[in-house]
Amino acid sequence: MTIGGDAPVSVQTMCNTSTDDIGASVEQCKRAAEAGADVIRLTTQGLKQVDSLSRIVSILRSEGIGIPVVADIHFLADAALAAAKVADKVRINPGNFAKDHDVACAKFSELIEICRDEGTAIRIGLNHGSLGERITSRYGDNPTGMKEAVMEWLRMCVDRAFFNVAVSLKSSNTLVMVEAYRLLYSAMQEEFGFTFPLHVGVTEAGNGYQARIKSAVGIGTLLGEGIGDTIRVSLTEDPINEIPAGRAIISAVQEGYTPIGVRDSVQATDYDDFIFKASTLWGPSLLDRRIDDFDLTGSTIDGRPLTEEEAVEFKDMLMQACRRRFTHPEYIACPGCGRTLYDLESTFNEVKKKTSHLAGVKIAVMGCVVNGPGEMADADYGYVGEGRGHVTLYRGKTPVLRYIPQEEAIDKLLELIEKDIK
Repeated sequence: MTIGGDAPVSVQTMCNTSTDDIGASVEQCKRAAEAGADVIRLTTQGLKQVDSLSRIVSILRSEGIGIPVVADIHFLADAALAAAKVADKVRINPGNFAKDHDVACAKFSELIEICRDEGTAIRIGLNHGSLGERITSRYGDNPTGMKEAVMEWLRMCVDRAFFNVAVSLKSSNTLVMVEAYRLLYSAMQEEFGFTFPLHVGVTEAGNGYQARIKSAVGIGTLLGEGIGDTIRVSLTEDPINEIPAGRAIISAVQEGYTPIGVRDSVQATDYDDFIFKASTLWGPSLLDRRIDDFDLTGSTIDGRPLTEEEAVEFKDMLMQACRRRFTHPEYIACPGCGRTLYDLESTFNEVKKKTSHLAGVKIAVMGCVVNGPGEMADADYGYVGEGRGHVTLYRGKTPVLRYIPQEEAIDKLLELIEKDIK
């Protein structure tokens, strides 16, 4: 398939199965394809998982399922080099290949050549919180630093005439995420005279309506400006749920529910339809502080006006997603993947249930230490899986209770927060 150019915006998801569980991963890939996913990603931590991924791809292809499969690599350059011979695309952050920048550059150069030979694409995926000291000391831990970090690797691609590349700059903070993509888009146009395809998403969005609204604000703002070629709505739910959510955001933008469209109210078929349309209509202007409020008069759900309860609930959630007013806790939660060694979804729901009274407190629930400490950089407190059945609790970026049994962790988290806020 083609991403970028005149191709339609594609929708991605990621398996939350263990890649080594061949049967479960194949079944989830099949469900995703049947649900309309255009691309699916699987975690590929090491060479063992590369072998498992190869078997998964082989089974899918033997059954006539041609959905592109992406290997998600985080640290091991050798795994990326091997996966490039198996997957359709390799997602990497080249800066994680080695602490020595020259070594990382050499490994990335090697990856480029293997991908060129194999016809494999690369996604350079950088998330807020994963910037190394080399970048943050020069530019700061901010959208500018994110943009500059990616531009270094893109220059290497251009110098080597390798253009089978997509880029992502994700954050759980919609302001950071939107600004980073805008900066990168402008920088690519100015320096290269073209833009590499952009994979757009709000990372660690959580679940439920709040996650969908947050994703619609971030993704919808950019799509409404013509920025974005492929998207993922990251939900701490069944990965299949990400697909209709992504389609709904694309559809809302295409129907003119953007600040530059002709809409001034929302006509929706149900509440789900309403939140996507309304978030892409008013969210960008709230995010950019062009407006401070919005009027729901004239908006309907299945032909009826919104109830007062629906209107208040939605306004509160949209204002929080746009970082304008915090009336609820702010949750940062990864979708989970094969690296997650506990029941992330039920744990996250239990954390939400027990912390719902903590308005404005930012709480992260992360599947593992690979993504956790970096990608929850915006959180006040963090619950991070660390090995099977154990958890480490964070205050900000600092681990304060390490490797505690999972069954004790939520209560310990509450004790930590309540002690601090007394």
